[in-house]
Amino acid sequence: MKSKLIFAGIVVALGAGAAIAQDEKIRVIAFGAHPDDCEVTAGGIAAKFAAKSHAVKFVSVCNGDAGHCVIGGGALANRRRAESQQAARRLGIAEYEVLDNHDGELMPTLEVRKQIIRLIRQWKADVVLLPRPYDYMADHRYTSILVQDAAFMVVVPLLQPDIPALRRNPVFLYFEDRFQKPQPFKPDIAVNIEDTWEKKLDSFEANESQFYEAQPNCWGGGAAVPTDRIERRKWLEKRWDRPLSAAVQQSLAKWYGAARAAGVRRAEAFELCEYGRRVTEAELKNLFPFFE
Repeated sequence: MKSKLIFAGIVVALGAGAAIAQDEKIRVIAFGAHPDDCEVTAGGIAAKFAAKSHAVKFVSVCNGDAGHCVIGGGALANRRRAESQQAARRLGIAEYEVLDNHDGELMPTLEVRKQIIRLIRQWKADVVLLPRPYDYMADHRYTSILVQDAAFMVVVPLLQPDIPALRRNPVFLYFEDRFQKPQPFKPDIAVNIEDTWEKKLDSFEANESQFYEAQPNCWGGGAAVPTDRIERRKWLEKRWDRPLSAAVQQSLAKWYGAARAAGVRRAEAFELCEYGRRVTEAELKNLFPFFE
């Protein structure tokens, strides 16, 4: 049986055995504005891909040098880069790269766009994860714009010819967020992360400067963080164990069936970006091999 793929107005028939990846492994690259952004939005699914021996890379477009209220600059950037490497080890992912762009100063320039194009090509990405362009912070918005602007360009051979263009455009998907205007997040796919929830929390703990220092104390209202290691972990889990939205619950029911989805408390969801490769639901399911 053949499915149909729609791209740039052209309908292409795909056989059931059509390749879904650029390589043998599914190759995923996720872009966050700051170190720890990818962990929050995709840490669970990254650990699931890694557990199946697929290749995952996290990228922080900024270096994190302003993400604290006591230390900053190069000292903080170095600390956060080290925390990112520890987070990668705890998730089991292949790489975590932190680009040297200052916090709060990111702009959607051609220079940074070229950095993004180069990274996607070098990784031979099949799936690219990114923020939506609706956010309270400019670094997050511009990260989205930069990655969106790189979409399609990654397959154009005469642009940055020093890095071979990809054979076909990856699938680009947005991270979940709760912003409602100009349009709310639409979960085209949702994945149960109950089995990797502890690893996701492990990656949060690796980013101690953020989850135990900056977030609660710098812009979190001065929340009291327990000093005991066990109690601190319980505090962290309670802080991040948030209810799923109705839209995500509906998406889980679509992908897992109502009975299986009913018991899921923790999930990560993603919205298809129109700028990447258009896929059928069957192909999307093959790219996210978690629905056995």
